[in-house]
Formats: sequence, structure tokens, C-alpha cells
Amino acid sequence: MHGSRIPIWFFIGVLLLVYGLMIFGYGVYEWQTANYPPLVQLTNLHTPVWWGGVLALLGLLYVVKFRPTRAHK
Repeated sequence: MHGSRIPIWFFIGVLLLVYGLMIFGYGVYEWQTANYPPLVQLTNLHTPVWWGGVLALLGLLYVVKFRPTRAHK
């Protein structure tokens, strides 16, 4: 079993991907059901959509780069 270890960065990528998708989904929901006039001044920037997308892309990058592979002997 010494050649089949999964890097910790793969799991970090999975977490970033899941959290990013959750935040992105919430941001899209918030954008669609927004109350106008907004309660916060910069609501029109839709930061959960941006940050959720950035986290999801970063997580996807980590998942692809550090995905576990099978070593052939």
C-alpha cells in the first residue's frame, strides 16, 4: 500500500470545490430573489457569485492536478 497514497491537496481541492459550489449557488439564488432597494450598498456586485466561482475553480484545479492515479508496475 505504500504506492497508493492520496495527497492531502486532493482533499483540500474537494473541499474548496464543494464550498465554492455552495457559495456560488447561494449567490445565484440571492441574485434572483434580490429585494430592491438593497439593504447593503454594494449588493449589486454579487460577491457570493464571484467568490464562489473563484473557490470552485481553484478547487477544480487542485482536484485535477492532485487526483489519485494508479501506479502500474
